[in-house]
Amino acid sequence: MLRHIVLIKPQLGVSPDGRRGLLMAAALALAGVLAGSGVRAENTTGQPDSGLAMTRAQAYARAAKLEALGRKMFADPGLSGSGKLACASCHDPQHGFAPGNDRAVQLGGKDLTQAGFRATPSLKYLQAAPQFTEHYYESEDEADASIDNGPSGGLTWDGRADRAREQARFPLLAPFEMANDSEAAVAARLRKASYAGDITAIFGPAVWQDDAKTFAAATEALEVYQQNAAEFYPYTSKYDFYLAGRTKLTPQEARGLALFNDPDKGNCGNCHRSEPADDGTPPQFTDFGMIAIGVPRNRAIPANADPRFFDLGLCGPLRTDFAGRTDYCGLFRTPSLRNVALRRNFFHNGVIKTLRQAVTFYVERDTAPAKWYPRKADGTVDQYDDLPARYRDNLNTEPPFGGKPGDKPALSSAEIDDVVAFLNTLTDGYKPQP
Repeated sequence: MLRHIVLIKPQLGVSPDGRRGLLMAAALALAGVLAGSGVRAENTTGQPDSGLAMTRAQAYARAAKLEALGRKMFADPGLSGSGKLACASCHDPQHGFAPGNDRAVQLGGKDLTQAGFRATPSLKYLQAAPQFTEHYYESEDEADASIDNGPSGGLTWDGRADRAREQARFPLLAPFEMANDSEAAVAARLRKASYAGDITAIFGPAVWQDDAKTFAAATEALEVYQQNAAEFYPYTSKYDFYLAGRTKLTPQEARGLALFNDPDKGNCGNCHRSEPADDGTPPQFTDFGMIAIGVPRNRAIPANADPRFFDLGLCGPLRTDFAGRTDYCGLFRTPSLRNVALRRNFFHNGVIKTLRQAVTFYVERDTAPAKWYPRKADGTVDQYDDLPARYRDNLNTEPPFGGKPGDKPALSSAEIDDVVAFLNTLTDGYKPQP
């Protein structure tokens, strides 16, 4: 099964309209996955097809209609139980499809007072994420293909969705997000939406006869919208233009890149790959792997007021198929660092508030833990306080982690500034000088 509609090899220098044209090639693959949605395709005349086969022109037209519908739905607060929360409320297009505020967790629910317990991730650059697997073997052109790198892939912090349409279910139905009680509740809201006629035009009137089909139509449209290359994976950062030879890094940015990749210094590139693939595909700045890094507990999250509650990522509580897998507890998916400078909170619990602090945490977690973790009643540092002791063997100890309190950190203060300068080159929308 295709994990997404299509994975397009992006190219710098392609205009937005050109990238849109590349995206429309996804329609050819789209025709092959429509059967999984449980809805009926229509052709460009508006009349139901007898089957799912479509011509190239029909597939292009259908993909364009679905994208336009998905864009409307993404911005519609009327799809929430409160009537005030849209997908775009938490995934702000002006902030890299991540939150525009500095709240560690966003507020939702039917009265907009319910808090979740994870930071909202960006929706950009997810088109290359592989399906989740417990046993990921790297391809021969990147590393030793015989090495099992363990759990990897999927969407969300714990990888429990493989496709955008699966991921879209979570916020629509979560009681602390858009707070719909059921698929039927979403279908009822869609019937009243200003774009209900668009749904009928694409899927036919029969789509309204079954709430499950109506809901599937909605999540399909949201998925297709998120395949818009110009909006969700444009590859227009300064670093992309640098890789294309169309701009130069400043001396500080160049030093930051070197430190980013140096295995004895930042070692960031170990998980956040900065090199293009052999086929020329730009780097995603993630290996899509799962890792435990032991960030401090965020006591601003209401759920954390209960000392018995722990968000353990891959082994729960939101993901349940690996409950009891102690070797998976504390693991979260490595996010892309593209547009990371736009974020106002970092890591899965949003406990870190600035990009410089996030980089500093990596180099001081083990060498200066008292700066990051609280103290126990006896005065000792409660290191790794958001991960129960029985799971701490899962913590990553590769550089820049490692060492003991008082040791020299892997990066100096000036070198941290250099890495941050480089990370700022990953923000989309860069305009190279002519």
